[in-house]
Amino acid sequence: MRLTPGGLLWLKGLLHLSFILPVVYLIMLVLTDNAGGDPVQYIIHFTGMGAINALVVTLMISPLAKLTKQGLLLQIRRLVGLYVFAYACLHISAFISLDLLFAWGFLVEEVIKRPYILVGFSGFIIALLLAVTSFKALRRNMGRRWQSLHNWIYVLAILAPIHFYWSVKSEIIEPSIYIAVIACLLWLRRRQISHWLMPKSKLRPKINTNAKSQT
Repeated sequence: MRLTPGGLLWLKGLLHLSFILPVVYLIMLVLTDNAGGDPVQYIIHFTGMGAINALVVTLMISPLAKLTKQGLLLQIRRLVGLYVFAYACLHISAFISLDLLFAWGFLVEEVIKRPYILVGFSGFIIALLLAVTSFKALRRNMGRRWQSLHNWIYVLAILAPIHFYWSVKSEIIEPSIYIAVIACLLWLRRRQISHWLMPKSKLRPKINTNAKSQT
C-alpha cells in the first residue's frame, strides 16, 4: 500500500500524539504522587528513555522507507529528530533543576564522580546542533556541510546507549538491548558511515601513489 500525502499527514499527527502523550502521562504521575519512591530519578529516567526511543525511531525510518519503497516516510525524519532533542532537553533540564537544584558549582564534581554525565552532555550538544540546523533555510545555506554535520547522528547513536548503560547501577539488560538494536541499525548504514569517515577525496592520493609506483 502506497503512502499518500494525506496518509503522511495522519502519520505525522499520530507521531505527535505518541511523543506528547507520554509527557502528559508523566505530569499526571508526578501530580498524583505515583512517580515511584524517588520522583526526581523517575522523571530523569523517563525523559531519557523518551529521547533514546525517539532516536531509535529516527534511525529506523530510512531502512524502513528503503525496505517498503515508501519514499514519503523520509519526510518524518525531521519531526522525530526534533522530538529526540525535545526529550533530551527535558532530560537535562530535569537533571539540572531537580537533581542539582541549579547548583552549578557541583556540576564539575558530579561529572568527575559520574563520567557518564559528560557522555550524555556531549550527545546533547550534537542533538542541539542537529535540531538548530534542521530548518530548510539553513540546509540550503550550508550546502554539503549540512549532510556532513547531520552524519553526526551516528555519533549520537553511539553516545546515547553508552550513557544509558553507564548510568544504570545494576539493571544492564535493558540498556544492553538498546545497544544491540542501535548496533544493528548502524550496521545497516555501514556504507554511509564508511563514506563519511573515509571520503573518496582522501582515498585518491593513495590510489595515485600506487599507480605511479606500478609505472
